Amino acid sequence: MDATTPPPAPPLSPPPPAPYADPPPLAPHAGLSGPQSSAGPASSADPESSADPASSAARAGHEGPALCAAPPHSAAPAPAPYAPPPLRRRLLAPLGALAGAAAAFAYVGAVDPNEPGHYPVCPLLRYTGLYCPGCGGLRSAHAFVHGDLAAALGANAMAVAGYAAFAVFMVFWLVRAVRGVPVRLNPSPALLWAVGGIWAVFCVVRNLPAGAALAP
Repeated sequence: MDATTPPPAPPLSPPPPAPYADPPPLAPHAGLSGPQSSAGPASSADPESSADPASSAARAGHEGPALCAAPPHSAAPAPAPYAPPPLRRRLLAPLGALAGAAAAFAYVGAVDPNEPGHYPVCPLLRYTGLYCPGCGGLRSAHAFVHGDLAAALGANAMAVAGYAAFAVFMVFWLVRAVRGVPVRLNPSPALLWAVGGIWAVFCVVRNLPAGAALAP
């Protein structure tokens, strides 16, 4: 070996291995929790899912339903069928009204309103001398109870029409109560105006000389 040739360099030794460290945990998805979020590192290690999010979503759709899907809407419960109350309870109101009307007619039939001192005098008749729509109603009821229909009409014809309307309504109410059908009174404004107009005309006509037949 020539003295001018440098000696060969010693071989390089490999670097020492780096100490092992756990990979940093990945943040869980907003819609996942519990054991499903721990699968994040494994799924992120998949090169296909990290490279193509669309293919990952399609693959998840084939594997099963989305974990974040909203629950199906529950059907509303069907309303319970209407159950009418017992027959005694249904008949309590109409029979009570009928008993009250019968007691009033019985009292007026027993105590004669044609005799002074039994009932108060109409204030309108006392202070103005005019007949109101109710003047003669007690005398009409007294004659009606005793079966004198002509005298009842002469005292107050509108009162007799009211007795007939009340009788029809009571029959209607009792029939519906027996059948278990509720009664709802909802008269139309046109009907109310018509009844009020007839009442007003009756009040005016019976105070005129031409309507003396309607005066008590």
